Amino acid sequence: MQDLMINKTETILDAMRKLDICAKKILLVVENTKLLGVVTDGDIRRWILKNGSLNEEVSMVMNTNPIVLHYKDKQKAKKLMIKHNIGAVPLLDDEGNVESIVFWNDFNYKHSYKYKIDVPVVIMAGGKGTRLYPYTKILPKPLIPIGDIPIIERIINKFNEYGCRNFYLTVNYKKNMIKSYFGDLERDYNITYIEEEKPLGTAGGLSLLKDKIKVTFFVSNCDILVDADYADVLKYHKKSNNKITMVTSIKLFEVPYGVIELDGKGNVVRIVEKPRHSYLVNTGLYVLEPEIMYDIPENQCFDLPALYEYYLKKGEKVGIYPISEASWMDMGQMDTLQDMLDRLNIGE
Repeated sequence: MQDLMINKTETILDAMRKLDICAKKILLVVENTKLLGVVTDGDIRRWILKNGSLNEEVSMVMNTNPIVLHYKDKQKAKKLMIKHNIGAVPLLDDEGNVESIVFWNDFNYKHSYKYKIDVPVVIMAGGKGTRLYPYTKILPKPLIPIGDIPIIERIINKFNEYGCRNFYLTVNYKKNMIKSYFGDLERDYNITYIEEEKPLGTAGGLSLLKDKIKVTFFVSNCDILVDADYADVLKYHKKSNNKITMVTSIKLFEVPYGVIELDGKGNVVRIVEKPRHSYLVNTGLYVLEPEIMYDIPENQCFDLPALYEYYLKKGEKVGIYPISEASWMDMGQMDTLQDMLDRLNIGE
């Protein structure tokens, strides 16, 4: 229980780190053991979207009126979670002290309290993966195994858990190996291959889907794993009326030295020891509206950043959906591939 508790004076950045460590998507803000409120990844996401500082106290984002139960009413927790579409209910005593907490996973119903979606998913699987050479001299990057499952199959499985059944793979390099793998695989989803005669960049291949996708859809790079509520990502995208929504990750950097700040005359103003900085970075997962495909030049190498710029100049909405640093894993190069294996506890 202690790893789920946080003091109200700790920072939002501290809360993010605790959420990553406990992996429960909720923290209990307490004074001693008295519940003051709760903080979820959604509370922090809304704060980030308002451009709030991560160095503010966690009390700035906590929900002071969470759904709770008396510990003697624990049997009501499941019905309450279904009614309010939540994943956890704190149990309190007569004085408001935390006794325990009930999680949806305690009932062994995976994802069933979440909304299901069935929208198309495009996976960009045509690149050569030169940063993963020599592995990609033998295998195309999408088929590089993470444990005993290729990275692209892990991506598909995650979307499939949320109800997605129609997948479009843009392929070029070693495409027959990819087709052969999925051809021999027992699966309950559909795959359509979009063959690029030449590499078309991170967006160029979407022009080949003009007559195939007519609804809002996801696009994912083939070398990432994103642990997010995909139904909530889609809901946020539609509610915001975005043309494109990028799933972004908080990336934290700590300068391992004392940083000197000077005034205009070269005098030392202060020394900041090991300052920490945070940035929002693109994970490689997006939600897009189908009309964007008509704004992509045909048969040309074209990248998504150029599409963002085009829409921003037109005044169209390009939004973000932030997730924590630990919710995003990238396999793009050798060191990050090893990091992915380590974080998933997959041995050599």
